[in-house]
Amino acid sequence: MEWLNKLSLAIDYIESNLQNDISYDEAARRACCSTFYFQRLFSYIAGISLSEYIKRRRMTQAGFELQRTDAKVIDIALKYGYTSPTAFNRAFRSVHNITPNDAKKVGNTLNSYPPLHFSVKVTGETAMSYHIEKKPPMRIVGVRTPLSDNMDKNQQAVPLFWETTLNNGNFSKICMLSNQAPQGILGVSIYQSQQQFFYYIAVSTDMPVSSGMFEYEIPESDWVIFENNGDFKEDVKKVFRRFFTEWLPFSGYEYAGLPDIEVYPIYENIPANGYSEVWIAIKKDKEKK
Repeated sequence: MEWLNKLSLAIDYIESNLQNDISYDEAARRACCSTFYFQRLFSYIAGISLSEYIKRRRMTQAGFELQRTDAKVIDIALKYGYTSPTAFNRAFRSVHNITPNDAKKVGNTLNSYPPLHFSVKVTGETAMSYHIEKKPPMRIVGVRTPLSDNMDKNQQAVPLFWETTLNNGNFSKICMLSNQAPQGILGVSIYQSQQQFFYYIAVSTDMPVSSGMFEYEIPESDWVIFENNGDFKEDVKKVFRRFFTEWLPFSGYEYAGLPDIEVYPIYENIPANGYSEVWIAIKKDKEKK
């Protein structure tokens, strides 16, 4: 469970710098992972993006100060990194549902978001069906869309990319290439650098790359494969969250940091729910014997 302690160190860094510039790279360094994977882990575990968490914490503190002090709104805005009154007002309203000026009035209701504290949640009432397989390198071929380090934007971009792919004829072309394991249509996030960050809709194949498509080879690894039967969008998110909070801490494995693979059945049009799998690369925990 050392990774929980590392995440807590990242939170401590954020808390001590709410009034300063917060470096995602530094937070990730304290969590001992890449910036990209830190943001992904954070969003799965916390249920909100890192940027949203930081905004909520800053606006919580700003709300306290507006109510208990005589400080001007513009001074509070500058204190928490907002040089534009309009931007501060927008951020404040998104958290508290009232303006900063209204927050100064006695009797108005504000929302308080305390600092996060990470801990293992053990429920036990629902089993996680899984098995572990060692797989050779996997070559995927398909279409891709660029992503950014803004997880909020990515969560909007990926569903739109699926919709576009399903409607422009590419989906059926990709499905015809599938001839290797894992069988099915794959959703894969591949981060190589800030300039090379893509989400693929692809298949595992040894067939040539078709025009307008791209290939990528995922390294050999041990994979924990979780079975899922339900809503594709929501239940797949739950699998990732339960992996980090319930399965990983007790497994004797570490997260390998390779691309995560979502495996969906090949249909002419993917339904909203059904059987799917989540493949997550793992490695043996060096601290476990």
